[in-house]
Amino acid sequence: MGIDDSGTRSTRPTRRTFLSAATAATAATAATVAVPALAEPAAASGGGNPSGPGHPARPQSPDRELRDLLRAVDQRRIEAIVRRLAEFGTRHTLSAQDDPERGIGAARDWIYDRMREYAAASGGRMTVELQSYIQQPASRIPVPTRITNVVATLRGDSSPNRTYVVTGHYDSRASDVMDGVSDAPGADDDASGVAVVMELARLMATRPTAATIVFAAVAAEEQGLYGSAHLAQQLKAAGADVQGMFSDDIVGSSRADDGTRDPRAVRLFAEGVPTAETPGEANTRRSVGGENDSASRQLARFVKDVAENSATGMEVRVIYRRDRYLRGSDHISFLEQGWPAGRFTEPHEDFAHQHQDVRVVDGKQYGDLPEFCDFGYITRVARVNGAALWSLAQAPGTPKGTIIVTTDLTNNTTLRWQRGTEPDLAGYEVLWRETTAAEWQKVIPVGDVTQVTIDLSKDNVFFGVRAVGRDGLRSPVAFPRPGS
Repeated sequence: MGIDDSGTRSTRPTRRTFLSAATAATAATAATVAVPALAEPAAASGGGNPSGPGHPARPQSPDRELRDLLRAVDQRRIEAIVRRLAEFGTRHTLSAQDDPERGIGAARDWIYDRMREYAAASGGRMTVELQSYIQQPASRIPVPTRITNVVATLRGDSSPNRTYVVTGHYDSRASDVMDGVSDAPGADDDASGVAVVMELARLMATRPTAATIVFAAVAAEEQGLYGSAHLAQQLKAAGADVQGMFSDDIVGSSRADDGTRDPRAVRLFAEGVPTAETPGEANTRRSVGGENDSASRQLARFVKDVAENSATGMEVRVIYRRDRYLRGSDHISFLEQGWPAGRFTEPHEDFAHQHQDVRVVDGKQYGDLPEFCDFGYITRVARVNGAALWSLAQAPGTPKGTIIVTTDLTNNTTLRWQRGTEPDLAGYEVLWRETTAAEWQKVIPVGDVTQVTIDLSKDNVFFGVRAVGRDGLRSPVAFPRPGS
């Protein structure tokens, strides 16, 4: 039914009605259902609620379980991890691997021992491995060198192949990227990221999750992302369904080089045009749009939805590019495999305290030392990561096979997707926004269906689909491709 101009219900269809024709997982035949979708007043200039079906998109509020997890993030433990890693003197990839006190080998073994302690409390759900290979001479690797990642895997209970990854790199460097001898404490870059990974591994080890989470301290980032590339290749070879990855790299300080502080914001870099886009996919994108709708951008929008709230105390400042100018981090290794990924980093960097020899010049201290870290800030960044990972791992997965039907010329829009297999899947929502809007604006609940027709033109707005669990947790949005 529709609503006529007097405000009473009418049996006459209107342009504000959308039709849902789909097959639920338990239905034997398809059904066509007319559902009223009430139009809302047009938004004021610059507003986020355009006229059309659905209700305004809202952030996902953390539930009690997530709030308990985030409260448990321990600043003292994070500080202790950063300081201990800095005490190894250097963690350069070319430094000693068999010295028990100094070098990357000593740091590797210490991280491994701590991760095994966390796993011991998991009831067998978490396993820890030293993932090693010999890197033959290559850029910034002058001789055959053993590269070792420390990988803790928390296996999901109901969707174990669906996987989310978080990394920090435990190698460090001095001013000369080939200097494996000089002190390179690497407190901010990137003991801070490793501390985030380790603290979340400790906390989540005792908490069952639906999907699998991989917590990895990766090596050889400074030499060319070698460790993360190996990790991504191993996950690809194992057939893992990686639906999201975060690199925490330089998340240790809220202080900029001019002394100003921004303690309540973290940057999240998210690419638009996918790194692994094929020529055919590029042609489709040029035809229909979607430069702002890569899987990585949808992941970033999800992070803002679940992690920008009072439980984290942080603003997630999404940056629409793959990384900083002419620089990169370990998320790129996952982008190259075609997986959604982003990079967390502090809002403003102080370059006197990264990639620098430890020294004093004209009374100014250089070097990446723990004294320049803000441990309260790292703790809040850990909460952002925790909110994102927990929400991803407990919600249904991102819908697969999502298409927007383009075989008919019509001002309606038909969307189709595959039903997920999660036992707690309750249904789906369609989201849409104006083509000039950065964030999703309207949400239309459509139920446990796999096809829906909406009375809006695909030529005028962007559409997406997300899954909803019985507990109300929602997946990232899937952006549809043209199909039939």
